[in-house]
Amino acid sequence: MTIYAFDFFCGAGGLTRGLLDAGIKVLAGFDFDEKCRETYEYNNPGVRFVHADIRNISSWDLKKYARGKKISQMLFAACAPCQPFSKQLKGSKRRQDATLLLEFGRLVQASSPGLILMENVPGIAQVKGNSTFRRFLSMLEDQNFNYLYEILDAKQFGVPQNRRRLILIAMKGVKPSLPKPKHGYGLLPYRTVRLAISHFPPIKAGEAHPDIFNHVASPLSQLNMERIRHTPNNGGDRRSWPKHLWLECHTRGYDGHTDVYGRMLWDAPAPTLTGKCHSLSNGRYGHPTQNRAISLREAAALQSFPDGYVFLGPKNHIGLQIGNAVPVRLAEVLGKQIIRLQNREELFIN
Repeated sequence: MTIYAFDFFCGAGGLTRGLLDAGIKVLAGFDFDEKCRETYEYNNPGVRFVHADIRNISSWDLKKYARGKKISQMLFAACAPCQPFSKQLKGSKRRQDATLLLEFGRLVQASSPGLILMENVPGIAQVKGNSTFRRFLSMLEDQNFNYLYEILDAKQFGVPQNRRRLILIAMKGVKPSLPKPKHGYGLLPYRTVRLAISHFPPIKAGEAHPDIFNHVASPLSQLNMERIRHTPNNGGDRRSWPKHLWLECHTRGYDGHTDVYGRMLWDAPAPTLTGKCHSLSNGRYGHPTQNRAISLREAAALQSFPDGYVFLGPKNHIGLQIGNAVPVRLAEVLGKQIIRLQNREELFIN
């Protein structure tokens, strides 16, 4: 039986693309950021982008977008914005985004889909007390879902990037399971930065390739150009700089955050990408050998987007579209796992 799906917080469509590649029919993607529409619909023809705040979506709205399909047999997939649970957020500060998972839970409770897939940062499960995540799990239990969640690393599933994420699958009537790693010790080798991006032709900082869409690198100031030139190829970092290039905070004996301004290693997975992954000063996002940060196209490849996936919009927003996405290959693996589980459920029922 074909599985139909909604993708909530769909962004540029990494999760949608992976589910489609797995054989799941995504009917619509919902997101508050209208600037994602063009990228999403261009690359996922036939899937509708719905510009909406999840707080304002009702179960009746979902029936309209279901195109006559039974919601009770559909997959609800979601990756709620993760900033409230990120390690980068200090103290007791909480944004309104912290409620978005519960808004997704409200739709699950009101619409009663048959399958749920959720992806989020590991920190969402580490908050103590009656947290957003625990309340979400309680709702699943009240709705008679069986669920399982674990922290998975995308590099274990063919993504050329270290990216640890909490993955949850919930079903009714059958105990779910998560896919087993395919890459790692005793398994297939990890996909590397070299495998992902070495086929792209060289470009300079501030340059866009004339024939390869999104193969554009951010410009560098004269000071940062000097810094990258003094950063050794293939994994070097700021510890090799002469003192006149040091940041002010480093002149006072601070030795942390050596990834900032660093270069990626050719023969290892990339570090976790963020929405600023095309910026040299925001992480280990320097190209392994060229004197620049990775291009947007290279960042997309490290998120396992196919080379033909075109990102549209302002450059800084494209960086967010790429860095915030669910890696396509991980989404495909999860989609195939859900299909296997659904087939097992049908055997169980019959």
